[in-house]
Amino acid sequence: MVDVWKVVHAERASLVAFLERVPDERWATPSPCEGWTVHDVVAHLVDCARTDTWHLAKGLARARFDLDRQNQQGLEHEKGTPAETLQRLREVVPLTKTPPVKLETRLVEAFAHGEDVRRPLGGRGEYPADAMNAALGYLVGASTKIGGGRQRVEGLRVEAPDTGFAHGAGPTVTGPASSLLLVLSGRRAGLDELEGDGTEVLAAR
Repeated sequence: MVDVWKVVHAERASLVAFLERVPDERWATPSPCEGWTVHDVVAHLVDCARTDTWHLAKGLARARFDLDRQNQQGLEHEKGTPAETLQRLREVVPLTKTPPVKLETRLVEAFAHGEDVRRPLGGRGEYPADAMNAALGYLVGASTKIGGGRQRVEGLRVEAPDTGFAHGAGPTVTGPASSLLLVLSGRRAGLDELEGDGTEVLAAR
């Protein structure tokens, strides 16, 4: 069993340490999360860390039950100067709030957005293999309608040799776990690190 909150807290602290070395002007760098800068992603992570059931319900009502609008409004609320947003991220490191979703989604959120921040700035995260596999296991079983990747991997075998993850049968897609996680989450970032005869099919989806 993965201690989800221990891993999430460690990832938040690691991201704080990474961002402390990033100049303010680089916070405006576009991220792999379409339409968002690195700064937007960090503000979103702060908002996510503060979100419980009540917070989500209020936010959705304010956004007229449009989840994309709710996410945008949430990040705008938490976004200040780079220094202010970084301080807010420091403050939420130990929080254990979550909306009413499977706990593995907190791993997906932390890892995917961690890469959204680090990769365009020349960095990479280091994630525990068992926790990464739990995140990938959630993605291959969850519908794309709720942020999963089940439809993307139908009829394919996906493998991450660095963590020992493997799922499915059919044409193979192989690559680093963090790149696979990004692609299964709907990002094109990471596709160039995947290989195998199923890669074109996955990319097209």
